[in-house]
Amino acid sequence: MKAQMTENELPACPVETTLTLIGNKWKVLILRDLLPGTKRFGELKKSIGGVSQKVLTAQLRDMEENGLVIRTVYAQVPPKVEYSLTELGYSLKPILDALWNWGDEYMAAMNKPV
Repeated sequence: MKAQMTENELPACPVETTLTLIGNKWKVLILRDLLPGTKRFGELKKSIGGVSQKVLTAQLRDMEENGLVIRTVYAQVPPKVEYSLTELGYSLKPILDALWNWGDEYMAAMNKPV
């Protein structure tokens, strides 16, 4: 497992840094679906839709390594694993809110119902 990115590995531009951490649709959708609270893997896969198990697992691992998501494993049979946002992950809420608002305005401008 790779360690969290160090300051030397991060891009110099803050926008590029943000895009490096959440710059694909799956990560943004994972954030969206974890903002209300903790979810199990199956719940995330179902709520996101269209993502393969392999891709979802890889995205969650990457987000965990970068300090955005917490993975909690419960020692029981069958195994139970839950995902939730860290404080750092929750700090992305204003960005997701801005994306929502822009998308809502765009859809309205294109005369498409939300």
